[in-house]
Parts: sequence; C-alpha cells; structure tokens
Amino acid sequence: MFSAMIKKEFLLVFRDKHALLALFVMPAIFILIMSVAMRDQFASEKIDFKVYIKNLDNGSISKKLINKLQDDKNFILSESETNVEFIITIPKDFKKDDKKLSITVMGGIKNDLLEIFKSKLLKNVVSLRIKSVATELAPMSSEAAEAVNSISVSYDSLFDIQYEKNQQIPNSTQQSVPTWIVFGMFFVIIPMSTIYINERKQNTLTRLTSMNISISSMMLSKIFPYIVINHIQVWIMLAVGMFLVPFFNTPALEINGDISALVLLSLSLSFSAIGLSTLIAVTASSSEQATTIGGILNILLGAIGGVMVPKFIMPESMQKFAEISPMSWGLDGFLEIFLKSADIFMVLNESLMLALFGMVCLIISMIILKLRISKGL
Repeated sequence: MFSAMIKKEFLLVFRDKHALLALFVMPAIFILIMSVAMRDQFASEKIDFKVYIKNLDNGSISKKLINKLQDDKNFILSESETNVEFIITIPKDFKKDDKKLSITVMGGIKNDLLEIFKSKLLKNVVSLRIKSVATELAPMSSEAAEAVNSISVSYDSLFDIQYEKNQQIPNSTQQSVPTWIVFGMFFVIIPMSTIYINERKQNTLTRLTSMNISISSMMLSKIFPYIVINHIQVWIMLAVGMFLVPFFNTPALEINGDISALVLLSLSLSFSAIGLSTLIAVTASSSEQATTIGGILNILLGAIGGVMVPKFIMPESMQKFAEISPMSWGLDGFLEIFLKSADIFMVLNESLMLALFGMVCLIISMIILKLRISKGL
C-alpha cells in the first residue's frame, strides 16, 4: 500500500508541468543570468578606467605623464572623448607647482570608484613630480638628487597587506548556484499545496484514513517523492554552474568539498523546505492562497537569508538577523563546501538546524491535518 501511495505522488507531481517548470527551469535560468550579471562585481581582477587626455601643455613633463598612464594597466587611454569615464586635462605650463590637472567625470561614477581613480592617478603624478625634483637637484647636489629619486610611491613599498585565512569571498558562480538551489527548493510549495488541497476537497485524505492509513504514513509518502525531486534540482543546478556558465565567460563552479557533506546538507535542506511547504499546504484553504502565502514567505526568507543580497555585503546587524532564516543556514553550508572544502562535520551544525526546523514544521502539520480531517475541512 505504501509503495502504491508513493507511486501516486510521483504521478501527481509529474503531471503538473507548470510546477515542474518552477522547480527546475526557473532556478537554472536564474543561476545563468545572475552568474553572468554579477561576474564583474564579484571579480577580483584589477579595476581599469577609460580615459581621454587633453594635453594643453605639450611639454616634456606632460608627455612623461601620458607615457606613465599608458604603461599603467589601470588606465585605458582613448583617442576620443566618446565612451570614456574620465577626461583629464593637462594645463599649460604643467611643470609649475601651482598648476593642477582638471578631471571631468563622465556620467555616473560611484564615490568609491572615483576615490580609487584619484589615488591611482595621484600615484603617477607624485612619482613624476619626485623625478622632476630629482632632475632639478642633480646639478646642485648629486647626493640630494639620489636621495629624492630613491623615494618610492608604489603600493607594495608603502603597505604590507595581509588577508585573514578564513575570510573568502565567493565569485559570482559560487554565490549564484547555492543561492538559487536554496531558493528553488522551497518552491515545492506549488505542487505540494495543489495536491494536498485537491485531495482534501475530494475527500481522498478522509478515505485513506478510513482505510486505517495513518497521517504520518500519508505524509511520509509525500515526503519521499519531493526529496527525490529536490535532489534532481540540486544536481541540475550544480551541472549548470559547472558546465553551462563557463560558456558565458564566467568562472565555472568547482566542488572542492566532500560529496558526502553535499548530500547531507541537501537532504537536510530538502527536509526543511518540505516541512515548511507542508505546513503552508495543510493550513491554506485553496491552492491560490497557499501559492501566494508560500511565494511571499519564500521571498521574505530569501531577502533576510542572503539570497537577494549576499550576506557579506550586509551590515553586521543584518548579518546577525539573517540567522533566523533557514535559507541562510543552507546557503552557509553550501559556501563552506565550495569555498572551504568542507567535510561532513563542517556542515553538521547547519544540517541539524535545517532537519530540526523541518521536523517541527511536519509535526505541526500533522496536528493541523488531523484536526481538519476530523472536522471534514
């Protein structure tokens, strides 16, 4: 009987084409779009600026400045003023100390990028001024000129930068794949609510209970198909990140952690999503109501838990608040696997939290379903 009930659930699920599109196609498309869209924002490559230079001086020092900017990888010099971010005007008699460069910002540039641009330009100008002073001092004192010329303004000579070993920022693919795996799993509310509510309205659940089939058996028969579906989701999303995303000049996903950790986390996340979806399905009066409530709740949990905005971008207070969302637990676990080569013990805490959340939701769901069946609702 139990195997027949599981077979029934699979048949009902795979008949709902629209729900399957929401479960499989939507997350895959989001992974592809968001990975490519956020590629440059998450990239750790050097920043460059498109610049047009108006040289009103034509002296030796201005030509040296232009040559230095041409050699600097952070600056891309353009032959025209079109499609540039900055226009640098070198004034006449630029060699004089009171003469300043004029910078015109084209279009909207964020303040942080403007500060980076100014600091990199300043490095080149100061370096050029130092050499100019050394050249002027040379006839009077070779030692003074040599001392001035030895001054370096390179970043490596001024700063000793170290990175915390455990602090790792994901690239766009490493962020997008787990994000939309987590978000997509919770959309099982669509097929689950439709099936639950139709069976309740058609008195199917009442007839099953009259055959001495327990509520727990009915729920277990529904849980198993969705766990299978969720795992198909996971491996499809991983495949998109590993094999399809690289075709769009975006980093491929690498699974550095233990596969057993990935399986455990996926099982726990699936159980959590199914538990919440079941709770909404047995509480709602119609499939439309369940879909609306489930959709709104998913968006809220996603917004809080780092799906819409990465957690490492959030302020510290918001990062702490994000811990109330089960989507945050799942996302943290996936990032541990992708970024820190996590084994099964490193994701055990997140997995247990997700499993406990799912169990609590299922227990409440069974109580509500039993009450509704006894009342004929």
